[in-house]
Amino acid sequence: MSKVLITGGSGLVGQRLTQRLQQKGYEVVHLGRTASTAPVLTYAWDINKGKIDPNAFEEVAHVVHLAGAGVADKAWSLSRKQEIMNSRVKGTELLLDAMDYQAKKPKTLIAASAIGFYGNAGMALCTEESAAGPDFLADVCKAWEAAAAPADAYTRRCTVRIGIVLSEKGGALPKMMLPFKLFSGSVLGSGKQMMSWIHLDDLCDMIIYLIENEHCQGAYNAVAPLPVAHYSFMKALGHTMKRPLWMWVPGFALKLVLGEMAATVLASQFVSNEKIQQAGFRFEYENVYKALKHLLQKG
Repeated sequence: MSKVLITGGSGLVGQRLTQRLQQKGYEVVHLGRTASTAPVLTYAWDINKGKIDPNAFEEVAHVVHLAGAGVADKAWSLSRKQEIMNSRVKGTELLLDAMDYQAKKPKTLIAASAIGFYGNAGMALCTEESAAGPDFLADVCKAWEAAAAPADAYTRRCTVRIGIVLSEKGGALPKMMLPFKLFSGSVLGSGKQMMSWIHLDDLCDMIIYLIENEHCQGAYNAVAPLPVAHYSFMKALGHTMKRPLWMWVPGFALKLVLGEMAATVLASQFVSNEKIQQAGFRFEYENVYKALKHLLQKG
């Protein structure tokens, strides 16, 4: 099998994607802040200094670009917002410069983005052709995707607009589970905001599908077939955990505590995945009850 280079390989998605690729016989290497040989051969890059190990691209057929500072890891100060933007835009520009320099260029670039591209869209169905939203996260996604666009001149590019990733090992789900463990499960805001989610394994398998199917090109929404309202999701989570749903936390209270970052939980995004299904990909976890049951039985 061919060789795949992953940026952000030490993150939640990158680790699981590495496992899935290796199970299929791919050779996988990473780009990271520090060079190492275990658990995966990792070449160093420094986005701020604009440095990247050119050996990272030797015999690489496919690049999966996931790297970016965590959106919900810290409060959104002006400096943090700049870090979120720069980690994506400057990182992508550095990666593309290195790819373009190669005599034998990678055949495929799978570039991460997010459904934050669509902003707070309410109940409007968002497809890959929908306009970008007007808020900070939408601006980040637009700039992130624009930075990857020059790769079209020399490779096949697929942009993956990722929804809320469900995993028992990290991301949003453990944070949503914690109040239930304390018997204080809560609905945030009105509860009517739509959540477009995806099981981690389906996301990784979708990325592999895009690598392996050369007819795929352009933007694809990485979300399960059945988005749900936030209230319905929390009800399903409580049911799966056998814990009650007790409280409602009003949106204004979240905004007081989280400021602009409250948009990460209050924005409504009803996102279609019809394009990737028409391309032939099939989801294993189509509904939230099946996904949560599988994850919590493992966790």
